[in-house]
This record gives sequence, structure tokens and C-alpha cells, in this order.
Amino acid sequence: MSEHSQSPDLASKKVRVIACGMIGREVLAVNRQLGHDHVDLKCIDANYHHYPDKIAPAVDRAIRKARDEGFEHIFIGYADCGTGGELDKVCAAHGVERIEGPHCFSFYVGNQAFEAAGDDMMTTFFITDFLARHFEAFLIRPLGLDRFPELRDTYFGHYERALYLAQTDDPELEQKARIAAKRLGLRYERQYTGYGELTDALAAL
Repeated sequence: MSEHSQSPDLASKKVRVIACGMIGREVLAVNRQLGHDHVDLKCIDANYHHYPDKIAPAVDRAIRKARDEGFEHIFIGYADCGTGGELDKVCAAHGVERIEGPHCFSFYVGNQAFEAAGDDMMTTFFITDFLARHFEAFLIRPLGLDRFPELRDTYFGHYERALYLAQTDDPELEQKARIAAKRLGLRYERQYTGYGELTDALAAL
């Protein structure tokens, strides 16, 4: 797997996966498990998670660039991720597919299982391996909680628990997730999901 541009002939034989930076590490891990050597990964800034209106335009640009580089086969490593259907419009316009589901938390748990959980998920704040690893840089500082900790309850007061959806069995990450939950004032729970339906999606490439 390579993140570098390929020659047109080589690119035509590969699959360009255009993924959210929040799951880039996981995409690489799954492809190693699958033994894939035909996947070329490009990640879009994970910070767009905070600005979902930027996701669909960024994916559109990335698809066009991939076509210019000679990639015939493209897969989108995003769920809807708060785009309100705009990402699906981009995918339809280019004739490409994306990972099924409303967001990564759902496809990690399993979309049917997540939907069946219903109201329990409405008051749950989700922590993934990515967020446990980058909690300070990705959540605390962007929300200004390092400077204005009194805003914590404004942002998180309607949540009842922090659920760590663990992609890996990593004691260090679990400890970081526990600390994150405590900092948000939320009850901590953990559910090992592995890579969930991400594995199925990439296995089909």
C-alpha cells in the first residue's frame, strides 16, 4: 500500500480508498490483516469531523484527483458523517460507493446493532481508538475546554455515559479513554468492537 501517486497503468489496477483521517490507521490495519496489496490510501483531514459541511466537497475534489491520476476503482472510507446526504450525492455523481452507516461509531458496532440500541445511543458520547489517542488535540483544545473548563457541562451535560468503542486491546488506550470520560464527567463503559463492518467493506475491494 502506498500513499504516493502511481503511474497510470499501475493506478488502474489499484483501488484508491479516500478515507477520513480518523480511520486511516484502521484502514491500514485492516488491509494488512486482509493481505491487500492493491489498496492506495488517501486521507482527508480528520478535523473535518468538526465541520461536516466540508466533507462532501473535499471528497469530490479527492475523487477528481484520483481519476486524474488514473485510478479507475475508488472507494470512500466515510459513513455519512453528518453530511446530511451530501456525501451520497457526490458518490452517486462519480459512481463510487462508501461505507454504509451514519457514522464510524455505527459501523464499528455494526449498523443493525447500533440502530437496534436506539435511545441508549442518544445519550452516549463515543470514544474510539483515534479519539482516545488524540483526545486533547482533537477535542479539548478545539472546544476551548483547556481555557474554559466551565463549558464542559454546556457541551456534554446531556450525555449520560462515555462508551469506549475499542478497535484494539490496548491497555494504554483504555486508560486514556477512562481519563477522557472522567474529564468529561461521564460514566465510563467499554465495548470491544474490533474494526466492525469496516473489515467487510474493505474485504470486498
